[in-house]
Amino acid sequence: MSCLRVYMGPRLFKEPSAKSNKALIQNAITHCCLAGKVNEAQKNAILEEIERCECNHLMILFRDGGCQFRALYAYAADSEEMAKLAGTGPRAVTRKMIDKLFKYSSDRKMFSVIPAKTVSASVDAVTIHSHLWQVRRLGGLPWV
Repeated sequence: MSCLRVYMGPRLFKEPSAKSNKALIQNAITHCCLAGKVNEAQKNAILEEIERCECNHLMILFRDGGCQFRALYAYAADSEEMAKLAGTGPRAVTRKMIDKLFKYSSDRKMFSVIPAKTVSASVDAVTIHSHLWQVRRLGGLPWV
């Protein structure tokens, strides 16, 4: 007869019910996007917004491939839409607006482009097509 024992006590590890990237986004904001004394006020405001947010997946909007932070968005996987929480950018970002997808590497403290076409839970940041950014006109009037 084999002497096999099965542990029947309480489980020490509880699997998360829904995967969240909040901690990863907090690290990205702190160490990459808004690092330094110059960005302290904006960084703290964004981190407070992350704490208040109840959604599981957040995304960062960059101005372009240079990874310049513009806004923080909540991502809804079912509708594949991103709703702005804080920052400068469109109120909502749809799949058609997205240009590039990025993944954050916490060990290298940098973003890298993902060679994918669709947004998923593995995406941490995006850029939108350049023509979607509003151009500010001098004096508020268009050139004639």
